[in-house]
Amino acid sequence: MARTPSQILRARFTSLHARLSVISVLLFAVIAGFGLFTIHLFNGFNDVSLDLRGHWLPSTRLLGDLNNFTSDTRTAEGDYLLASRPADHKAALAAIASLAHAVEQAERGYERVTTRAPDRPLYNAFAARWQAYRQVAARVTALAAAGQQQEAIEVYHTTSRLAYNAASDVLGVLTDRTVEQARQASARTEAAYTEALVLIVLALLLAGTLLAGTLVYIRRRVSAPLIDLAGTMRLLAANTTEIRVDGVSRQDEIGEMARAVVVFRANAIALMQSQQALARQAAMLEEKLAYEQNLTRQQRNFVAMISHEFRTPLTVIDAHAQRLISMKDHIAADGLAERAGRIRSAVQRMTALMENLLTSTRLVDGAASLKVQAATLDLATLLREVCALHRETAPHAVIDEDFGDLALPISGDARLLFQTFGNLVANAIKYSPDEAHVRVTARQELGHTTVTIRDKGLGIPPPDIESVFNRYYRGGNVSGITGTGVGLYLARTVVQLHGGEISVESRQGAGSAFTVVLPNGAG
Repeated sequence: MARTPSQILRARFTSLHARLSVISVLLFAVIAGFGLFTIHLFNGFNDVSLDLRGHWLPSTRLLGDLNNFTSDTRTAEGDYLLASRPADHKAALAAIASLAHAVEQAERGYERVTTRAPDRPLYNAFAARWQAYRQVAARVTALAAAGQQQEAIEVYHTTSRLAYNAASDVLGVLTDRTVEQARQASARTEAAYTEALVLIVLALLLAGTLLAGTLVYIRRRVSAPLIDLAGTMRLLAANTTEIRVDGVSRQDEIGEMARAVVVFRANAIALMQSQQALARQAAMLEEKLAYEQNLTRQQRNFVAMISHEFRTPLTVIDAHAQRLISMKDHIAADGLAERAGRIRSAVQRMTALMENLLTSTRLVDGAASLKVQAATLDLATLLREVCALHRETAPHAVIDEDFGDLALPISGDARLLFQTFGNLVANAIKYSPDEAHVRVTARQELGHTTVTIRDKGLGIPPPDIESVFNRYYRGGNVSGITGTGVGLYLARTVVQLHGGEISVESRQGAGSAFTVVLPNGAG
């Protein structure tokens, strides 16, 4: 349906573009008017201040110079009369000549800056009387030079003084009048400045009010609706469809945008419903895929770990068995015992590894499958058995015991605790130099027993300390040393199942100290 000319005109007038264009023109007009008004005020202030700077200030300064120079001339005339030596006469004459030149310079300067008719008669009277005084002063110096000292002094005190006073009186009147007129010009300048400042402040307030009103209009009618629409779009993008769209009834561009948002919301609702159905299907597929991937990863890690960990002890067993077979008729009893001990050590290592893996598997399958079979036991005896076992499997290690003479009765699972402390002592030996030095201490206090296994081995890097008890985690400085990464994980789990705590203090290159705190009661 075609729109009528009046509808087209109304649409153009209500258009946001048209409104902003009108506002821009008005702002430009206000700024231009303010600029022209400010220029006009400053021109008026400049005219007033130019009169002060160009006439009254120089005139006052030059008249001050004339007062000083004329007074000094009279003094120099007296100095000439009082001089007793030729050098003093010469100096006084030079001063009189210099002052005469200075007076002439000041007079020429005053004549250049003074253009006002009321000042000229007084100045002309001063100039004439000063010339009359100069003639009398010249007569005084001439009489003194001719040796007529008494006559020169008499003329100095009579005719010369009268001539000087006449010129000085006129100069004083001219100076007072000029100073007063300069003060009045300064007052006019200050008044013009104050008037210009007040008018400029009023103009600024008016312009600021218009600008503030314009900004408020733009904020309420333009920016705020646009911000609301942008927020609505963000909510729709975040799949929030329970929203209200304002501005639909407006007949400008913002109204068109609001109506478009309403259509977009309807489409978003339909799309979200479709996405929810697809998401449910994708979640089911993703869950199955994650389960299969996790199962595959666990199997791959298990196979890699087992193949690596079992290869070394099996190689040792096979090598020593072959050696025993090949040297069965020649090997001595000591050699046989040594090789049998190495085979036994490798078998014990495999047994411990299998026990750790089985325990770890039970923990992963569910904590309920690993139960603590608590019974009263002597922790000191258990720790001695752990140390004795590792002295046998690691003859090079030095294991010190510090349990005291008394028993350490606690309630716990002997099998799990033996495995836990065995892992801690084995790690202390494994991550220490060839001459490993391990110290195991135990103390029983009120309510709990504390066991500390301390070594002087590699230590743990600071970034790894918080993660050493995580499953399959190994420090960054143990590459090349065999291990599964489950020993400390099992130790922490067993200690927690007994209601205890385990912690570590370590410094890289200076060794580690693992501390286990177990309650004395039932676990």
